[in-house]
Amino acid sequence: MIPKTHPTWLFDSSPIEDTNGDGDRAVRFLRALKHPKSKATGNAFQVDPVFERLVRRIYGPRDANGNRIVKRVPILLPRGNRKTTLCAALALLHTLGPERVPSGEAVAGAADRKQAALVYKEAAGIIRMDKRLISASKLLDSRYKITSKYHGSTFESLSSDGKTQHGRTPSLIICDELHSWQTLDLWDALESSIVKSDPLVILASTAGAGREHIAWVQYEQARRIARGEEVNPTVLPVLFEASADEDWRDERVWFRVNPGLSCNPPYQSLSAMRDQAKQAESVPSTKANFLQYNLNVWADNSVSPFVDMGVYDGGADQIDFDKLKSEPCWMGIDLSQVYDMTCIVACWKDGKGGYIVRPWFFLPKEQLARRETAGYREWVDRKFIEESPGAAIDYEFFHGRLVEICGELNVQQIGVDPKGANPTLNALMNKGLPVFQFSQANGSMCPAVHELERAIVAGQFSHGGNPVLRWCFENVRTVDTADGYKRFHKGKSEHKIDGAIAAAMAVKLAFDSDNPGRAIDDPNFDFSKFMNL
Repeated sequence: MIPKTHPTWLFDSSPIEDTNGDGDRAVRFLRALKHPKSKATGNAFQVDPVFERLVRRIYGPRDANGNRIVKRVPILLPRGNRKTTLCAALALLHTLGPERVPSGEAVAGAADRKQAALVYKEAAGIIRMDKRLISASKLLDSRYKITSKYHGSTFESLSSDGKTQHGRTPSLIICDELHSWQTLDLWDALESSIVKSDPLVILASTAGAGREHIAWVQYEQARRIARGEEVNPTVLPVLFEASADEDWRDERVWFRVNPGLSCNPPYQSLSAMRDQAKQAESVPSTKANFLQYNLNVWADNSVSPFVDMGVYDGGADQIDFDKLKSEPCWMGIDLSQVYDMTCIVACWKDGKGGYIVRPWFFLPKEQLARRETAGYREWVDRKFIEESPGAAIDYEFFHGRLVEICGELNVQQIGVDPKGANPTLNALMNKGLPVFQFSQANGSMCPAVHELERAIVAGQFSHGGNPVLRWCFENVRTVDTADGYKRFHKGKSEHKIDGAIAAAMAVKLAFDSDNPGRAIDDPNFDFSKFMNL
């Protein structure tokens, strides 16, 4: 189903208001430019119809005072659709062209210095193709800065990891790949300048990953406006993205999401996209990249996703857990420190080199009303989360439930995160249960994460489709250790990963049971030699 956010107005013949002729003036300026890579006669800058209509829509409509109505343009374009070229041309429009302001500033922000160089080099390359522009401007390559000799207006490309930039009053702000900015100091500084200079803000990006970043907030607002759920004429959403339920192999989807494929000559290689898609059918990481960067499907709730959630969902078939009660199982427990979620995961070996898991989640009852992220209330109603009494973890209730669960299963070993675990360790040991401290240090968790990842990617991880467990896996970020291995991390505090941690612990214990001498609690065991199994 075609997303309602698709900018159909870019392709129809609907009239675009041009109150004072500013839209036409901007288009004429762009058409007068030259580009070093252009294949047109005289290296003419290629202004294709879709981008011409975009420029007219940004600069044409004006209010009664002659001010531009559009103030912010969130653009989502897949890779290869020349958004950097478009941004560079708009930067010149505001520095050397008819949108310039005497002594005005145009700035482009990027994730790092290398990325910042791209927009500047694109703009500088255009200038160097035209003697008139060369004579009218001064290029300072070391600072990625362009200055108009006649009007004092400037364009500068900045990196988000550089020095703070407070005090600027730009007339144009370009944010390149906002989702990849690791720090938001530059974003905060540029946002604070808006009240002073009322600039045009261009947010140009491919799809990102995760919902904890400011980029998600910006583009989600754009989606609401595009769908008609929010009215704001100052924001012009230009969102080329596929929906998650579309067939990503369908070339009609490719052409709809990538307007450059239909241009003459096309911006991208269709044969190269076909090759990528073919590879993506068998390589999960390639598929994830194809969806995100070629079709602008915003990735799940992780900035550095642990696994492709589509691959994870392959283990969602219904499981008859009653048949497993007498089979040996291993448990991992991730305890709440005070008032957060607590999770138990039991793991069985499936006899084929894989694993079957079942989770139990617990949340203090008085915390439930304060939870806004995810579907806590629905999960409680559907018995996927159990409420424990009070506003904080009730150890007596939890230990009672844990003993009940263990009493129904053939538990071989129980690993518990030792942080704050003394009450649980003592309670279980007093019941004669095989419990021990499962260290969360790299030497323990990296091998656990490695084996869990292997099982999921191999299609050997059955979980029955538990929605809370899926949410936890969706939230997982991975970070590389100094040794080059992976371990779990998370974004915002409300993005829980407890179930994924407990599952990794349980899987590791089950794996160790077939590998004598690899006991997870042997502090002298060298796990590194097993990391590439």
